Amino acid sequence: MARKESRKVAQAWIELVSTDPEAYSALEIARSQLAAGKRLTRMRRLRVVELEGKLPARERLEALLHGSTQFYNPHKERCTVRLASDEPAPLRPGERAVLVFERGGARRGAAERWWLHETGEPVNVREGTAWAVSFEEGVEGEALEDLTLVRGRRHGLLCNPHSQEYRLAAADVPLPWIDADDGVVLEAKPARRKPAGPARSKR
Repeated sequence: MARKESRKVAQAWIELVSTDPEAYSALEIARSQLAAGKRLTRMRRLRVVELEGKLPARERLEALLHGSTQFYNPHKERCTVRLASDEPAPLRPGERAVLVFERGGARRGAAERWWLHETGEPVNVREGTAWAVSFEEGVEGEALEDLTLVRGRRHGLLCNPHSQEYRLAAADVPLPWIDADDGVVLEAKPARRKPAGPARSKR
């Protein structure tokens, strides 16, 4: 019986090549309306796509990502791939990263189906939005959380707690970073055999 290969995770960071109007608008709103935005110096917005499964080597993986608009448009966006937790995320000096994703809606079914058709291997694909944020020197991490979670007119901008989740990264960005328990997995686990014995009554 062949030994089962361990599942791998790849993380793709995708950013517009040109100026991002959504990031620019968020920066202006934060500076003018939020308490945590007064000492904000920069905001960037990136899409983070994570693939989990039996993944090919980097060259083939990047070629697959480059070859399908299910992941990104190489004419308008740049893509940086991480395959290990010790590989740096594409953050600039002084930036802190916060990930925001839809609660129960991070899975990308169309991308999963495309990958299965192209490679014959099932993968789980999840996507979220990463905000790379810079504050003036000396501002503590609490300011990032106050900027992120919406709690009123003067507090929060990036994450709606009624429908979204967020994750703050420390010095190193985790791999994987997006929650891995939303949606249905592609490969079903074999059913566990029930032990023999008298049936228990339901209460």
